[in-house]
Amino acid sequence: MLIRIDPASSRPIFAQIAASVRRELVGGSLTTGDRLPPAKELARSLDVNLHTVLRAYQELRDEGLVDLRRGRGAVVTGSQPLALAQVGEAVKSLVRAAHEAGMTERETVSLIAKEWF
Repeated sequence: MLIRIDPASSRPIFAQIAASVRRELVGGSLTTGDRLPPAKELARSLDVNLHTVLRAYQELRDEGLVDLRRGRGAVVTGSQPLALAQVGEAVKSLVRAAHEAGMTERETVSLIAKEWF
């Protein structure tokens, strides 16, 4: 599992960590029963405060995606958030439509980037 953060982003680091875990769930890299890295280990590897990682894990717990237990760590309990599942389906639909319209990957990504902001 690869968790990425962008220290220059205006988005809080805990939110970036939680979003990275959600992406792994949507992508299928994480499934029910998988363990997330221990908070101390992840904080050290990302060079962030331990409480930042714990806040991300607590957010995921509040969403029903992970179970937090002392001594056991964070274990994935849910498959993927409904909102992300819906986005995944929308992306599949967009890609199909782009293919049918003869658009390239670069053109499709450019179109999405224009709508992002």
